[in-house]
Amino acid sequence: MKKIAVVRTAGAHRLRSRPIDPTSRPGWFVRTYSAFAAARLPRFISRRIAWKLDPLLLRLTRGRMATTLIFPTAILETEGARTKAPRHNALIYFLDGDRLVIVASNAGSATNPGWYYNLLSNPDVVFAGAPMRATVIHDEAERQRLWTIADRVFPAYISYRREADQAGRTIPIIQLTSTRPGRPAF
Repeated sequence: MKKIAVVRTAGAHRLRSRPIDPTSRPGWFVRTYSAFAAARLPRFISRRIAWKLDPLLLRLTRGRMATTLIFPTAILETEGARTKAPRHNALIYFLDGDRLVIVASNAGSATNPGWYYNLLSNPDVVFAGAPMRATVIHDEAERQRLWTIADRVFPAYISYRREADQAGRTIPIIQLTSTRPGRPAF
């Protein structure tokens, strides 16, 4: 994969991505920081505080900073499934060709995150300021390919999958594609 730098448009956050080689192991710093993020206390903070703080940080820094620090993060805007109220969640993402991919890990908990049900109810979302269409990936071969990439981006997904599995949950992978004809998602 090539490195992509995207220019901010219409108030959207900058999307950033580093080259991902699915055949190589992530660097020591990524592995170390990811292991820290997967520990009990940081996950507690993520579930209780960071999810509220990250959208604010991303807006204030124009997408340059979130509590995830080194992992590419942007804001997903959904419409509440029941309330139809706007919802904003900061999510780690990665690029797969001309698509963006997000993971409904919920830090490995037994339930899917609320935003996942919102995008099931209304798959037209906004990610990093760009209108997109969300599609849940069900094909197991495609899921395995995407997990290989996701684990290189954020190695904590490995432990999240293991814990969700123990709770009887399969973590959804969602692909985001541009709703603007002829234009890539990013």
